[in-house]
Amino acid sequence: DPMAPRASSKPLSHFAPIFYHFSLIPMNPTLPLHMARGKGKTIPIKLLSSAGTGFFYTTRKNVVRTPDKIALVKYDPVIRRRVLFNEHKIK
Repeated sequence: DPMAPRASSKPLSHFAPIFYHFSLIPMNPTLPLHMARGKGKTIPIKLLSSAGTGFFYTTRKNVVRTPDKIALVKYDPVIRRRVLFNEHKIK
């Protein structure tokens, strides 16, 4: 019967060369390895609702491109309205 399982003539040690140490294999061999880069230019900030509900969003801000404080109109689910959110430091 061609569908019947066959007994392997080779021992399990035959499969041993397949398993390499993970640190020796690059995750994606087509990508070049990058050298160490400088510090990131973004900082985490908190966008606090101006409605006084205490609701806030967190995001990241590029300090070089946006040195001034951010103010965005976003949705506040506590009062179910769109209100102004102002930038505050994350403590």
